[in-house]
Amino acid sequence: MLQNVELVHPGTQFRDSYRSLVAEFIAAGDPLVPFTLAFEHADFDAFLAKLNDCAAGVGIPAGFAAHSTYWFVRDRTEVVGVSNIRHSLTAALRREGGNIGYGIRPSARRQGLGIAILHHSLLRAADLGLTRVLVSCGRQNVGSAKAIVRNGGALESEEYLATRGEVIQRYWIGNGPNIQPGP
Repeated sequence: MLQNVELVHPGTQFRDSYRSLVAEFIAAGDPLVPFTLAFEHADFDAFLAKLNDCAAGVGIPAGFAAHSTYWFVRDRTEVVGVSNIRHSLTAALRREGGNIGYGIRPSARRQGLGIAILHHSLLRAADLGLTRVLVSCGRQNVGSAKAIVRNGGALESEEYLATRGEVIQRYWIGNGPNIQPGP
């Protein structure tokens, strides 16, 4: 496992690094994944309060599940990724999204961080009592699929989603506090 990285609760000390991560996604033309990257953050304290409310299930839209957002931080200063863990599955999440969504800053990709953020997210999901999690990705996102498989993911199904214009793969991962990523 990579050294000097940890999955932490969002905090004001990471404001500038978080904002640069979002700006990097936008500059690269990448989708804002997980979806919380699209949350307004000009008023950073209000943004952090919204993330806390979402984790508590407060003020979330109908049809959504409570969800916790974590930041993947390197050397205790740089936000290199964001993870969002849905506490339960809705019908929509079973089709697309699953329990865990995560994204790595474009300049930090291909360094093993996808495998690591998913591993750390699985540990957090276990803390929430999730013993089996669903993770999905686009079939063309080979890096994400490899990270999921390395963390024990077993492909359940594939489906073309016209709304995305791509085939989505769904993987189940058995989960627990002693989960280890694969080789």
